[in-house]
Amino acid sequence: MAPKTLIFFALFSLLAIVALADTESTQSDSGLMLNFYKDTCPQAEDIIREQVGLLYKRHKNTAFSWLRNIFHDCAVESCDASLLLDSTRRSLSEKETDRSFGLRNFRYLETIKEALERECPGVVSCADILVLSGRDGIVALGGPYIPLKTGRRDGRKSRAEILEQYLPDHNESMSVVLERFKNMGIDTPGVVALLGSHSVGRTHCVKLVHRLYPAVDPVLDPGHVEHMLHKCPDAIPDPKAVQYVRNDRGTPMKLDNNYYRNILDNKGLLIVDHQLANDKRTKPFVKKMAKSQDYFFKHFGRAVTILTENNPLTGTQGEIRKQCNVANKHH
Repeated sequence: MAPKTLIFFALFSLLAIVALADTESTQSDSGLMLNFYKDTCPQAEDIIREQVGLLYKRHKNTAFSWLRNIFHDCAVESCDASLLLDSTRRSLSEKETDRSFGLRNFRYLETIKEALERECPGVVSCADILVLSGRDGIVALGGPYIPLKTGRRDGRKSRAEILEQYLPDHNESMSVVLERFKNMGIDTPGVVALLGSHSVGRTHCVKLVHRLYPAVDPVLDPGHVEHMLHKCPDAIPDPKAVQYVRNDRGTPMKLDNNYYRNILDNKGLLIVDHQLANDKRTKPFVKKMAKSQDYFFKHFGRAVTILTENNPLTGTQGEIRKQCNVANKHH
């Protein structure tokens, strides 16, 4: 064989290997891939983005809910929209447990689902809607656009009975918090970045009055204490009352690195915020994120990606729910 011919075949083989590698790189080990619906429902991601935009214009707080949904669904064993299921006679739903206090706006996910069902009946999972609405909610809040893979399928049962095994509580030690996230493959800077979600939204008084009554936590900034006491005047607040403190008084509707400056100034609302700013394992990353929003966004995007790829149902597992709040009936 002539030398030129040999060179051609060598180059062709190399290009083929590179092309194969590029193709495979779009699919994760979990079975998810970018643009999963490109053939079965090409408009899926555009429809979700459009609906998120319309709903956000009417109800700004939906974006906080979509972001929080990712954590509460994906951190509990599998990213399979089990969070969205209603309670049944046999089981309590995840969203109705004490650990889900404050979660709301689930009806708007049904609005998105209905729009997708009109375009592509029975194709797009509620699990993917939950994840992609969270991604687009992050953008609406001024956060980074995070390319996320799709192809998740929906679980058929709630996991209310095991929430405590997976979700770290805001009063737990930083060691417990880091360990819970490590089990999902999220490292320390990733944990610090994910907690930057506390840059937006609000904390209900029932979650923070223990830092105010019967005595004020001495580590809190005195000026911030005055504001907290004004917003939470009762030692035992009514859980049904709308009493809360904005997580970030400076930019309450914007996902940014102002959160890290706040907690370094002892203006964090929750115990976990204070620990994050003072624990020797996390403080160096808090300082870096306080100085650089790009650094925060880089680790935030990486952590969200890992979280949304946590043990999803794919292929023939699970189902594609017709309605996000109930499992399909099987005969």
